[in-house]
Amino acid sequence: MELENKEVGLIDILDVVLDKGVAIKGDLILSIAGIDLVYLDLRVLISSVETLIESNKETAEKLSSKQFDYEKEELDRVIHQS
Repeated sequence: MELENKEVGLIDILDVVLDKGVAIKGDLILSIAGIDLVYLDLRVLISSVETLIESNKETAEKLSSKQFDYEKEELDRVIHQS
């Protein structure tokens, strides 16, 4: 099977990333003279909301806009009672 270079557009890459999802993890340490000054633990998840909901049906209700609206109304009610 012969492999050849194919042009891939940005839209094609985004389509695959949002359809399947991508998780990226990395560490960044800034140091001077061997002394660690800053440590960053980087974690990124790129996916569409639909893909996340389909991947975990148990959390589908927690991610719904109705649930967010309900929680916002409850928060507003508690704030106004104070």
